[in-house]
Amino acid sequence: MAGMVIYAAVLVALALVLPMDWWDRRASHVLLGIGAISAWRYSWGITNLTRSLIYRFVVFPPLRRQCDAMGDEGMPSHVYLLLTSFRIDTETTHTVYRAAMVEAANCGADVTLVCSIVEMADQRLIKHLFESLEMPDRVQLVFVRIPGTGKRDAIAQGLRAIAKLMPPPDAVVALIDGDSILEPGLLRGTLPFFKMMPKMDALTTDEVCEVRGAAIFRDWYNVRFAQRQIGMSSVALSKRVLTLTGRMSAFRASVATSPAFIADVEEDYVDHWRLGRIKFLTGDDKSSWYSILKSGREMLYVPDRVVTTIETPPHPEFLKSATVLMRRWFGNMLRTNERALKLGTKPMGLFVWWSIFDQRMSMWTGLIGPTAAIIATLAYGWGPLLLYGYWVLLTRFIQTLGLLTARSTVKWNYPALMYFNQIYGALIKTYIFFRQDQQKWTRQNTVAVRDVSWLNSRVLAFSSWSMHAVAVLTFVSLILFYLGLARNPVSSLAALLP
Repeated sequence: MAGMVIYAAVLVALALVLPMDWWDRRASHVLLGIGAISAWRYSWGITNLTRSLIYRFVVFPPLRRQCDAMGDEGMPSHVYLLLTSFRIDTETTHTVYRAAMVEAANCGADVTLVCSIVEMADQRLIKHLFESLEMPDRVQLVFVRIPGTGKRDAIAQGLRAIAKLMPPPDAVVALIDGDSILEPGLLRGTLPFFKMMPKMDALTTDEVCEVRGAAIFRDWYNVRFAQRQIGMSSVALSKRVLTLTGRMSAFRASVATSPAFIADVEEDYVDHWRLGRIKFLTGDDKSSWYSILKSGREMLYVPDRVVTTIETPPHPEFLKSATVLMRRWFGNMLRTNERALKLGTKPMGLFVWWSIFDQRMSMWTGLIGPTAAIIATLAYGWGPLLLYGYWVLLTRFIQTLGLLTARSTVKWNYPALMYFNQIYGALIKTYIFFRQDQQKWTRQNTVAVRDVSWLNSRVLAFSSWSMHAVAVLTFVSLILFYLGLARNPVSSLAALLP
């Protein structure tokens, strides 16, 4: 906390030394305009934080007590753990599968571990580990070998294998990534909710991470997961979530093994008005989420159970890794939430619908502040930019303190990382928004290849760049109009009329 105390002291010192003549009429005009947008954004943030607190400390605790009171009676008669692995190092594979096997042995239900893998070396390792742990007879091991054609195929083939095993009516399927560690007690602490809540078809949990890389990566992931805990808890108050993470999400077996659900995951696509049909390469968690969302069935977020993910940044340099990961994350989001919005509020409720809509709005609203401050500085001098900088330091400090509602500790560099996520993330979103056909899977190093001619691909690329340029020019022009640095073209035309 020493870093946070020093940070607060710097804020106070800056407030005392900032020259008051910077707060002139023009600078105040700029900052009040930014403040109006900020008031909207921060009111939305406060709403989510409040809803998150209500869910985690008022609504969920009675559900937890009821779940724990059910004991073994609450567990499904059979649990299927579907784990997918491809090009994951041996140490991680050993850790992940060992944790899953220990959980299977301790959960009290019949369990089938379905391992959807590509390489024989993984099969030997998993089988040797299973035999060395001397698993009870109620835990079975099944292998599904597939070609290295992607995670979607691995999940689909695994679900088809489970369907052939004829799951009982109350069975549950958990989809688990090959780099996700089930913490002790996770199955007992989550799966009874399926018996408690008959209208609920899927659930997911909180996440923490073990990062293999520089300390800045660990802090960055910790900020993201803390914000995720708040956001997911807020939406969970409406009995929905915004993603059924591929790290670990559980589904009713009757849903997960249905042909419609498997098709939604295996062959998902969207028809874009300009880019044509875009078949999804990544984002299987968004596909499974959309499949449940459109059915109108409930989802559950379990905030007091944790999956630990092993994160290996794709590049040693922070900015390059953040760029690669954000392009994948935000591409998955943008390709999915447009069709989710088209569903309307009926299957999800108004708050969830607006939360999805806000994901698209934030890529522009998040850029208004810095853009206006830079333009005003070029016109009026350093005052607006320096005052905006102080505003950023202050508000991100307050937001960081808000993360203490989700995590026990925060660090002095969290404000900078939160601002980085806002600004750089918004830039990546606006870039991907016009290029939703660009997809890349980082671990497999595979890129989506579309079946279009060379000329057609060049035309699509040119249209993406041109539409992006028009959007940016329009965005900057609107800010110039507000700052009084450009005349309204409508007013200019009216002045020419007799």
